Amino acid sequence: MQTVAVQATPYSWPHDGALAPEKTALLIIDMQKDFCAEGGYVHHAGYDVDAARGLIPAIQKVRAKLRDWGGLVIHTREGHRPDLSDLPPLKRWRSENAGAGIGSQGPLGKLLIRGEPGWEIVEPLCPEPDEPVIDKPGYSAFHATDLQQILTVRGITHLIFAGVTTDICVNSTLREAVERGFECLTLSDCCAATDPENHAAALRTIVTEGGIFGAVATSKDLVLALSKAAPR
Repeated sequence: MQTVAVQATPYSWPHDGALAPEKTALLIIDMQKDFCAEGGYVHHAGYDVDAARGLIPAIQKVRAKLRDWGGLVIHTREGHRPDLSDLPPLKRWRSENAGAGIGSQGPLGKLLIRGEPGWEIVEPLCPEPDEPVIDKPGYSAFHATDLQQILTVRGITHLIFAGVTTDICVNSTLREAVERGFECLTLSDCCAATDPENHAAALRTIVTEGGIFGAVATSKDLVLALSKAAPR
């Protein structure tokens, strides 16, 4: 174990200062065109995608540092089967009610459907061949996926969160990760929501009660801390 102290709120992360590259993973949640590009699911629903798209440079820096340090990078994609057999009726209704029915045709193909152009991860954050990609039908990356199996086999104990959206898929995955015993760090400037107030509220929830869902830091603080640690 290396001694690593990331300046974070409400405590320096990790809590005991002991962090090993082989036990640490960066989860990049749903940085897909459907969430980050014009013509995708979020844009089709009437929301601005600038906040999500603006995360890319900071996530690139964190990802490069994690790779150099020896940590694991994991990507997730939300999407459903082309026949919609894994799409719950209520979720389908809700998306239609929001003006962006899952499976309907958009400028980037069918919205939130696996294999469509909008479902793909944005080019600047494309995974390396050896980086796991978790395809999920729901909000949490643990739901109906093999994420837990991958983390267990690799001995991962610490998770760093980036991606979209702070209040939904990031938050859903984070909460389940904490329940499963992982120590988690959320990067405030590497996450975004369709509503800035929801982003701020989600971050406040994480740090309440002494860090009930882990700690929150900036990408700059994480990169600085890892720069002081020995590389793999």
